[in-house]
Amino acid sequence: MLAGMCASAVAAAVFVSGPGGAGRYVMRTDARFAPPGTAERQAAPTYDRALVPVGAWIEVGQRTARGGATTVRMRVTGMKPGHAYGVHVHAEPCGADPQAAGGHYQHRPSGDPHHVGPHNEVWLDFTADRYGRGAATARHRWGFRRGEASSVVIHDVPGGAGARVACFTVPFGWVAGGA
Repeated sequence: MLAGMCASAVAAAVFVSGPGGAGRYVMRTDARFAPPGTAERQAAPTYDRALVPVGAWIEVGQRTARGGATTVRMRVTGMKPGHAYGVHVHAEPCGADPQAAGGHYQHRPSGDPHHVGPHNEVWLDFTADRYGRGAATARHRWGFRRGEASSVVIHDVPGGAGARVACFTVPFGWVAGGA
């Protein structure tokens, strides 16, 4: 029983190097959400069990081509049916505190509110179907900078803000020359 409540993340990643070190990156990882633990870092904590119940599942995949064009896909099950969620890639890994994940990853970092949006960030907003399932895909011509994209945060509302209701630490990759 206890083992079923713990988050278990499985990741598969492939980096294929090409001329000059530029290559492509393919990754898929998944986990089950669990209550925040006492450990400093946890793969998939849920902070609001009504919106992201313990045991809900998430899968995130990334495909980055030579030159940096990136697709991020997300699928979830076990969410609150009919609820609309905001989902974004964040800069830091998850922690027991919802704020541990830092701010949104931005292709062109800026404090200007004009730069907050799906054109400069990775947004994966979705509405759970009547069975609590959802999916989203984001595509960009750019890739992540090394070490600056570390998690996916689920917010209680779609758009650029909202309470953080769950988090998933993800091994996002980068490709030389992809930024």
